Amino acid sequence: MSKQGHGSKRCFVIQKHDASHLHYDFRLEVDGVLKSWAVPKGPSTDPSDKRLAVEVEDHRLDYADFEGVIPEGEYGAGTVMVWDTGHYENLREDDMAACHRDGMIEVWLEGEKLHGGYALKRFRGGKKPQWLLIKMKDDAADARRNPVSTEPDSVKTGRNLKTIREEDSE
Repeated sequence: MSKQGHGSKRCFVIQKHDASHLHYDFRLEVDGVLKSWAVPKGPSTDPSDKRLAVEVEDHRLDYADFEGVIPEGEYGAGTVMVWDTGHYENLREDDMAACHRDGMIEVWLEGEKLHGGYALKRFRGGKKPQWLLIKMKDDAADARRNPVSTEPDSVKTGRNLKTIREEDSE
């Protein structure tokens, strides 16, 4: 698959979030906000893996840089790490808002940990739409690589969740 962009590069971020359950928040900049999905098992580099991605509310763009502790009693309470970040390009002819509305998003990621094509496919609507996050078959696909377990630390600070929690709680 070739890297064909349709429009300018926009930011993406994947935040590792130890809230009520550990998960990864996959966020894409779309029309001035971060469209967001909670991915319980985190992203994969294996095209045969289909990872559940539950759509959650949009976040402000400045949240892409957030790393720290969200206090108890607040939405998303827990420790947040910038696990990966970079830019992405839309691989589809439609604009990103239309792709989101139609339930089929295909992007090319240029991150520090993740590279290449990824697809988000909606398979269930409702209050919290469910999608599948799937790595496309390209040069960056690698069934043997598991960055969720082998590259657990922050790309922003190099810290792990425990260190973030301890340092930000002092």
